[in-house]
Amino acid sequence: MKAKGGAAGGERRPVLSRTILLLCACSFGLGMLFTDRFGAMPDLKSPVVAQRRRQEEELQVVSEDFVAKTKPSDDRDVMGEVAKTHEAIQYLDKSIATLQMELAARRSRHELLESADGVRQERKKAFVVIGINTAFSSKKRRDSVRETWMPQGEKLKKLEEEKGVVIRFMIGHSPASNSALDQAIDVEDAIHHDFLRLDHVEGYHKLSAKTKTFFSTAVASWDADFYVKVDDDVHVNLGMLLTTLGRHKLKPRVYIGCMKSGPVLSDNSKYHEPEFWKFGEDGNKYFRHATGQIYAISKDLATYISVNKPLLHKFANEDVSLGAWFIGLDVEHIDDRDMCCGTPPGQFLSVVIIYTMHVSEDLALTFHFWNGFDISDCEWKAQAGNACVASFDWRCSGVCNPVERLKDVHMRCGEGDEAIWSASF
Repeated sequence: MKAKGGAAGGERRPVLSRTILLLCACSFGLGMLFTDRFGAMPDLKSPVVAQRRRQEEELQVVSEDFVAKTKPSDDRDVMGEVAKTHEAIQYLDKSIATLQMELAARRSRHELLESADGVRQERKKAFVVIGINTAFSSKKRRDSVRETWMPQGEKLKKLEEEKGVVIRFMIGHSPASNSALDQAIDVEDAIHHDFLRLDHVEGYHKLSAKTKTFFSTAVASWDADFYVKVDDDVHVNLGMLLTTLGRHKLKPRVYIGCMKSGPVLSDNSKYHEPEFWKFGEDGNKYFRHATGQIYAISKDLATYISVNKPLLHKFANEDVSLGAWFIGLDVEHIDDRDMCCGTPPGQFLSVVIIYTMHVSEDLALTFHFWNGFDISDCEWKAQAGNACVASFDWRCSGVCNPVERLKDVHMRCGEGDEAIWSASF
């Protein structure tokens, strides 16, 4: 019995020990848990807690202030800044273009011409150089111009020396060197001394190239304020031309003429434009440009053409080409309708005169009288003392039948032979 009881007591001791260890572990764990959860709460009035709370509040204020300062501006402010930036860029672009043209003009102004013997000569000073576009077959037209609005001989020389007005017929050469056509011009020039010979092969479809060559040649020979191109079938009042140019003398880059904009012709007509596709869809019009019968450009623009001659693109029509060369520049376009007046006989104007006669209180008779007369644009302006600068017929792109009619136009629309000498510019 003893042995049995002893055995039973020995087995209970290890079980009891394990139970006690387990209870201790559980008590320790529960103690740790309840100590963390229900431990003593910190004193809210203690200096440490108060300082920490102030730091957190200060941090929040700084954070809110930073967000307020970095908040994007109102949409209107943003658009305003964008607009100002765009205007500044445009101003800089114009300033750069202006400086480039002025630099080229100044460089050309100080250039010296070198002759064949190596002697360097300065360009002649002038107020205006007028180039009259002509052809080999237009001798009768040239004679008509000489007999009307263009001074001859000593008067032409005096005009150049005293007024600074240079007038020349501009012409190139024939494809064959020293041909009969060239020799005929040599003979004519020996008589009148009024030609400017160009390094250019003559041809109707080469007017754009001829225009570039004229301005380059004129700029190389004369340091003028203005350069004018006019056709040999146009009537010009030189005094009015000088007065008009004088009004714009202080402007650096002016382009003066009768501004127009016509349709771009893609068919095979007289003014067909092979590069019509560059101007947009069918039915589009050219940009505004001066009509080719007569126009004037200032010194800086003529110099610009001379310097950039190899780069300037030539369209089929000479007046369109000139307008294209200036379209992207800071140039003042001046539309002067006195440079494209109509010529006689003009339009038929009908004047109606109404006269009423009272026969009695109940009867009144009314009479109508018609009076008709012919008068042209240039003629009535000349009669009013305000002659046109230039006159021609739009339907003929010049004076119709100029050899026969230019004298009549000069008589009816001219300013008088002495106007050129009294012109103030």
